[in-house]
Amino acid sequence: MEEVLGSLGAEGAVPEVAMATEPVAVGPAVPSLVDRYFTRWYKADVKGKPCEDHCILQHSNRICVITLAESHPVLQSGKTIKSISYQISTNCSRLQNKVSGKFKRGAQFLTELAPLCKIYCSDGEEYTISSCVRGRLMEVNENILHKPSILQEKPSTEGYIAVVLPKFEESKSITEGLLTQKQYEEVVVKRSNATTATS
Repeated sequence: MEEVLGSLGAEGAVPEVAMATEPVAVGPAVPSLVDRYFTRWYKADVKGKPCEDHCILQHSNRICVITLAESHPVLQSGKTIKSISYQISTNCSRLQNKVSGKFKRGAQFLTELAPLCKIYCSDGEEYTISSCVRGRLMEVNENILHKPSILQEKPSTEGYIAVVLPKFEESKSITEGLLTQKQYEEVVVKRSNATTATS
């Protein structure tokens, strides 16, 4: 406190602070945790439904985190999510998935088109989220059941859908048929150009 009072000077006036008029050089952006440890893969128009894109975050240890891509209608249109359900059919609920042990016994096996959950919006729209990769279902994100808004607020982190572990021998081939981030961005640009051309 004495240092502050001492810097005021004899009259108690606050010294003038020069404002920076030149732009401050900002270093390169620090990559996010997701960008540092995961490779982003995309599946566009899942099951032939336009713009229903999914993002697969693949870790170096083979684990894949299934999320919504930035262009998915749930994230784009400012929709309100009414509810999310992991109940796929009357006999199948992803919440019943119980994994145990080193060899992940009890995990449900998923194909690329296997449904993971259904998202119900307040406007009556319903979206089915698919696995997009073959493998064992390690976990589903139960937090989005209680707070669906995190799916929209933080889709790549806290709002993930599920975690899938591909078979070791398939871990390299699971990305066949998926788009890299650059390819996906090109698809999104082509879509937006097509919609502006028809408008």
